[in-house]
Amino acid sequence: MNPDSVKSTLQTLAYGNVMAAAARDYQKELLAQEKAQASSSVNEEVDLDELMDDPELEKLHADRIAALKREAEKRQSLTKKGHGEYREITEGDFLGEVTGSEKVICHFYHREFYRCKIMDKHLKALAPNHVGAKFIKIDAENSPFFVTKLGIKTLPCVILFRKGIAGDRLVGFQDLGGKDDFSTRRLEAFLIKKGIIDEKKKEDDEEAEYDESRRRTVRFSASQDSDSE
Repeated sequence: MNPDSVKSTLQTLAYGNVMAAAARDYQKELLAQEKAQASSSVNEEVDLDELMDDPELEKLHADRIAALKREAEKRQSLTKKGHGEYREITEGDFLGEVTGSEKVICHFYHREFYRCKIMDKHLKALAPNHVGAKFIKIDAENSPFFVTKLGIKTLPCVILFRKGIAGDRLVGFQDLGGKDDFSTRRLEAFLIKKGIIDEKKKEDDEEAEYDESRRRTVRFSASQDSDSE
């Protein structure tokens, strides 16, 4: 037999054996990776189940539900007092209305004054969004006693009452830029600055804040589990 031919055959066989061994090793490595991934997935599911049963998360959820319930009860109570809408009252109703709520925004107006109608429009838009304060209006022409007592000389005049006591007031549009085309947001900002209404959080912001609290709790719980290991 030709020595060169024998040598070539042996080399081919050796190469084939090496490739077969490499293929087997590669297959083993793939199987090992699949097992590791499956094991990791099971561990993640177990960890998630443990976190869902975490007392901190349960407490956070319970606190959120309780806060929503209190808010709903408070809103219902205020609604019964006339909050959440912009209403007209009479002189006979005045004392009961301004002393019956902690925060009251009262617009003294005249039916024929154009600027009073502008103020009406903005207050009507704000009332449903700020249930914490009562929004009312009263015809100044039919309420001479309180117009005199409160020293009202210019209309529109919006007086802010706290616990039945007259405090800040908005006379005409002098604090709103002095022009008729001011925005509802500008009036809202004025009332927020005076502390008679609160800056309103959007529902999306509240949900985002709640979700972030939950995420912080999950991270904290996961960190504690990691440290204990």
